[in-house]
Amino acid sequence: MQKHKIIIVEDDEITSLNLNLSLQKHGYSVVAVCDNADQAKYKVSTTNPDLIIIDISLDESNDGIKLAKEIKEKYNIPFIYLTSYSDDSIISQAKLTEPYGYIVKPFDPESLHATIQMALFKYEQETERKDSIDTLKVDKTNLEKMLYSKRSSDKPIVNFANNYYLDISICETFYDDKKIKLTKKENAFLRLLVAQLGNVVSFEQAMNYVWDGSGATENSVRTLVWRLRNKLETDIIKNASGIGYYIEE
Repeated sequence: MQKHKIIIVEDDEITSLNLNLSLQKHGYSVVAVCDNADQAKYKVSTTNPDLIIIDISLDESNDGIKLAKEIKEKYNIPFIYLTSYSDDSIISQAKLTEPYGYIVKPFDPESLHATIQMALFKYEQETERKDSIDTLKVDKTNLEKMLYSKRSSDKPIVNFANNYYLDISICETFYDDKKIKLTKKENAFLRLLVAQLGNVVSFEQAMNYVWDGSGATENSVRTLVWRLRNKLETDIIKNASGIGYYIEE
């Protein structure tokens, strides 16, 4: 099994030594031990670590927080803080950098190991979720192709559910030949559902397509679906609990 590579950024020699020994005992590979921010930045760029342990109070200042912020923005590598502080203002500053955990001095080796494992797991899950969202992205061109392939004839009409159809040439939805008045977002979400008839449209897909990936939450999608259901003549939008929505094919 490949060892996880870790960088220690700690300016107290005894603490860094104890961290190094403890990490190696638990099977980690310590690729660098740094006592200042500049040295740490160089080692991060040259060793590509899996995780970084950063002392908040480098050089008796908040350089650890500044270092963590730069690492997050430039390298997107998970890090955890090592701290002996309980000062609320310092902790508040540290929270803004979104660390993957905290280790309080003097540290307990088992707690250190557990914190690292949780940090690595959380980072892995976040990365997988991001990759999944990227995979699920549906742009307007792809959506038009999907809708076009669902036509039942040479006409720009896609039939769905009972007595509904979508006229893809004018981007309008009809029920029994009567047009259903929808907002731009409602229309976009319904087109997304129709393009993937029989398949679940996830919250992530909806947020990426309808809101262009910004300014929306799962509650935004739920509210949109509630409004859309009130405008449709029959209840055709089904729930996939905790995942999203679909229309049966």
